[in-house]
Amino acid sequence: MAPSKVLAGARVVLPTGTVPEGRVIVDGARISGSAPADADVVDLSGHWLVPGFVDIHNHGGGGASFTSGTVEDVLKGIHTHRLHGTTTVVASTVTGDMDGLAQRAGLLSELAEQGDLAGIHFEGPFISPCRKGAHSEELLRDPDPADVRKLIDAARGHARMVTLATELPGGLDSVRLLAEHGVIAAIGHTDATYEQTQAAIDAGATVATHLFNAMPPLGHRAPGPIAALLEDERVTVELINDGTHLHPASLELAFHHAGADRVAFITDAMDAAGFGDGRYMLGPLEVEVADGVARLVEGGSIAGSTLTLDRAFQRAVTVDRLPVDDVVEAISANPARLLGLYDRKGSLEPGKDADLVVLDADFALKGVMRGGAWVVDPQLG
Repeated sequence: MAPSKVLAGARVVLPTGTVPEGRVIVDGARISGSAPADADVVDLSGHWLVPGFVDIHNHGGGGASFTSGTVEDVLKGIHTHRLHGTTTVVASTVTGDMDGLAQRAGLLSELAEQGDLAGIHFEGPFISPCRKGAHSEELLRDPDPADVRKLIDAARGHARMVTLATELPGGLDSVRLLAEHGVIAAIGHTDATYEQTQAAIDAGATVATHLFNAMPPLGHRAPGPIAALLEDERVTVELINDGTHLHPASLELAFHHAGADRVAFITDAMDAAGFGDGRYMLGPLEVEVADGVARLVEGGSIAGSTLTLDRAFQRAVTVDRLPVDDVVEAISANPARLLGLYDRKGSLEPGKDADLVVLDADFALKGVMRGGAWVVDPQLG
């Protein structure tokens, strides 16, 4: 068994605030409250130490797809995001036929059972054709509770979230079904009104899928879903902070109205994340990635992102000027709470998994630890 480690000298971000020249003790795979005399000391002076990132909405990376790839492809995508600080990831699907989605859920659930994934997020097919984004319109369907239940069952206890246009026939009953089974009902790719969104929240929906994107814009006479999602304390709002999906003023608006404790940074990443420009497939649709922006070849809609969460963190602090503590809430603690994993993930507290990220003074990633083992060793440069 590897000797205990004392990560010393960094600015350590804890739930109670930032500790200058703090230390985190790693004993095996967990964070410990005390260190033995023979513990290895790792000097992280001049750095930041934050919890590992938790991504609840991610379609792939490293040239590999969670939506259509083999087990090896999915593992490659997971590893790519770990190299960028995401120590906990939920695999997201895209719209497909029901049998194909059930089969994909079976493959992903195996990886969840062995601890590589934190679960499965079904984005589609229960979404609005008016706000379909990068989803195949001919494969869309109304959220019949029987179909929703089919996907839950196929995931073998690892379904974590389903995105729905809750204004469609069967939408509210599907939200209630998901809530009864402990699965997050997320409102997204929706053309709902303000009042319809309120009804969905009352039925049990608790997440806004990439707020602002793939939904009606905020209007002064017809406020639509954005206002309802921002104002309700029961809802956590996903934000894609890549500089493409959101104007900085929209990000500021979300943080101002929802507060840092109701924001979850996500990547919505597709295959090209951590890989490069080129042509890719997102489900059955072809995507062109140019200058890091992914768009459908046919129609030009934005098709996910090439974002990694280390870039989202750095941008949030250096461009958006958000407090570091708030960014940690949005990128680690809040998504861990949503997944029911906060007893193990999301903060640097004794007893929790030793999942952490080392950042330099400019918030560039320098080290990643998962389960007490370095994925990226800060001492190796």
